[in-house]
Amino acid sequence: MKAMSNDKPQGVCASELASIVGEENAICLWENIELSQQKRIQQAISGNSPSCIVYPRSQEQLAAVITTAHANNWRVLPCGSGSKLNWGGLAKNIDVVVSTERINQLIEHAVGDLTVTVEAGMKFSNLQALLAKSRQFLALDPTAPESATIGGIVATGDTGSLRQRYGSVRDQLLGVTFVRADGEIAKAGGRVVKNVAGYDLMKLLTGSYGTLGFISQLTFRLYPLAEASGTVVLTGKAEAVSQAADILRGSALTPVQADLLSTKLVSSLGLGEGLGLIARFQSISESVKEQSNRVLEVGQKLGLNGAIFADGDEANLWQRLQERIHTTATESVITCKIGVLPTAAVEILTQVELGLIHISSGLGLLQLESKNQVLKIRDQLGSAVSNHTQANKGFLTILSAPVGVKEQIDVWGYTGNGLQLMRRIKEQFDSKNILSPGRFVGGI
Repeated sequence: MKAMSNDKPQGVCASELASIVGEENAICLWENIELSQQKRIQQAISGNSPSCIVYPRSQEQLAAVITTAHANNWRVLPCGSGSKLNWGGLAKNIDVVVSTERINQLIEHAVGDLTVTVEAGMKFSNLQALLAKSRQFLALDPTAPESATIGGIVATGDTGSLRQRYGSVRDQLLGVTFVRADGEIAKAGGRVVKNVAGYDLMKLLTGSYGTLGFISQLTFRLYPLAEASGTVVLTGKAEAVSQAADILRGSALTPVQADLLSTKLVSSLGLGEGLGLIARFQSISESVKEQSNRVLEVGQKLGLNGAIFADGDEANLWQRLQERIHTTATESVITCKIGVLPTAAVEILTQVELGLIHISSGLGLLQLESKNQVLKIRDQLGSAVSNHTQANKGFLTILSAPVGVKEQIDVWGYTGNGLQLMRRIKEQFDSKNILSPGRFVGGI
């Protein structure tokens, strides 16, 4: 057996934690973990394999586990279902993986107030199904919606095209409960839409990749489900697609989702040839039809091909789009998150094979085939993607990639001046550096 990073035999950690979580199946030694799960964990870490994975069933058990880890200086990798465990930097010399998957209860759904409070381990798909019974929904569209947990979505700041209308994860969050690195339970925000607070811990914890605290419970604002939905797709030459995006951005139209698609993404979805612009409208039926037709007219004037999708065809299109942009054909594919000025998006998409960028925020995803392609793009500072990210104060970060790539390339590519402040915040929240060490910007 491998020794852990603190030179204690693996069994010490497991036996102490087993006494906390109690049930036999609530802790699993590394050698007994399913190979597929072992692989997911190995894609997220460097150094020795952890001794075990622990599944506390309550917030109190979670706090006790973290208290024990803190006392013993055990390094902890927080996770939910593990669907985004391979995002971000490699966590170093992890001793214990702690999962919130079994802390997954609905705490309160205030239908009249349009708010919901859930435990962090609840699956996103399960929550949406519960909310749909009251004709409401949580306005996020994360990666792997069937398996992703609510806590994991917040910890990675993971949302997609719906940010066009509803904003980011931070914009949906009203309250958070989390376990500090020393095992104490802390709260921020509340359960009402209007909330006045001091230091905004909710925004700080969102996208922190488990480096500042272990999220255990969350409160979100909700929205009513729309009466009707329709999607327009325009495809054709890059210049015309860019013009269509400019017109849509400057118009009074109100799409809930609107993205620019690379040529390979367009063709792989069977949508035609050239670059693509996809826009979704959700409202009353008359409004959806009117807005969809106006986008079609814009496309026709610019010489673009257009089509409208509705009902089952529309739902299928968005599902296939999400699967295609998030599913990699081979293990060597590198998924990157990019942020640029929206007006630079089309130029960037003409330089990559597979990519999607939101027309309003300039955020998006690129799939690159190899480390060499990443290096090539970064070398083309004068004319390619990196030039735009530098000039427009944007960014290009690696989400998922083979471990070997992450060991050789700076995953975050951060060039701002906030690193010292981030390190001071990390020191304040986790002075022993036991939570996801090395996973965040600058090796935090």
